[in-house]
Amino acid sequence: MQVHQIKPKHKRKSKKRIGRGGKRGTYSGKGIKGQKSRAGKKMEPIIRGLIKKYPKLKGITPAIQKSRKKIETVINLSLLEKKFESGEKITPQILLKKKIMRKIKGRVPGVKILAEGELTKKLIIEDCQVSKGARDKIEKAGGTIK
Repeated sequence: MQVHQIKPKHKRKSKKRIGRGGKRGTYSGKGIKGQKSRAGKKMEPIIRGLIKKYPKLKGITPAIQKSRKKIETVINLSLLEKKFESGEKITPQILLKKKIMRKIKGRVPGVKILAEGELTKKLIIEDCQVSKGARDKIEKAGGTIK
């Protein structure tokens, strides 16, 4: 015997038709009046009541502040040593052209230069944030930061 050959012993039970007269008439076993006896929307979820009771805070929340934070790309001195010649200017736009970084959400991101690696070339850095260690190394090599 296989699954498709099995047949039930009894007939299928028909669905209860409530509120059509007869044994389950007008109130259909729900009682009279009240929220539970009505059609349509059922009981309100408990969590919504709790949310409504909380005060609505005005102003910028920390979550919104985090999303508004300036987007930054981190670049190390070792990469600048490889990609640039001595006396060259470094700005976010130039870094984009040389394909060292790319746009984020259609905007040119802010750039932060970190001190990882050595620098021997004189570089002119503009419109970039520079860490304290990187600043020292750039100035030792004879570069400038604007």
